[in-house]
Amino acid sequence: MATRNDAVEPLNQPSTSVGPVVSSAHLAKSSLPAQSEFEFALTMTVNAFHRWMTRCMTAAGEEGLSPLEVLVVHLVNHRDRAKTLADICLVLNIEDTHLVSYAVKKLAERGLVKSGRKGKEKTVAITEKGTQVCERYGELREALFIDAVKALNFEGQDISNLATMMRALSGSYDQAARAAAAM
Repeated sequence: MATRNDAVEPLNQPSTSVGPVVSSAHLAKSSLPAQSEFEFALTMTVNAFHRWMTRCMTAAGEEGLSPLEVLVVHLVNHRDRAKTLADICLVLNIEDTHLVSYAVKKLAERGLVKSGRKGKEKTVAITEKGTQVCERYGELREALFIDAVKALNFEGQDISNLATMMRALSGSYDQAARAAAAM
């Protein structure tokens, strides 16, 4: 299992104590400086993840999709069940439904998803083309990313624990956002 120091210290280099890596030293001057370190790492991770998603989707045959569109097509493909716009927004924690609505429109124009109805609600379902693109993406993800992560010797449980912590922190950020909006 990799430790924090294994991932940070360069190989064959003496250890130096330079403090946490942050983008905003003024935010690290708090009662929990590690949170600033986490936020900087999260920012780098989100940007790298977005870059990865769009490039992997291009390699899978769908050039020009935004990160949100990639997320939406995978979510709509999930369990091969039609989703409502509200479902998609809820699962992805997106407040602005128009962003998801626009993503769905673009995906439908490409033939990756199709609209339907469930009572009065509009639904979105995956198409055969969308399923094929998601499957190709998954194959590329396994070959190009998952194999590389496995080589880092992270245990699946370590990654699962990190995901649990991140979901818990997302709830704290949501609560803090509501408090800030009420000020």
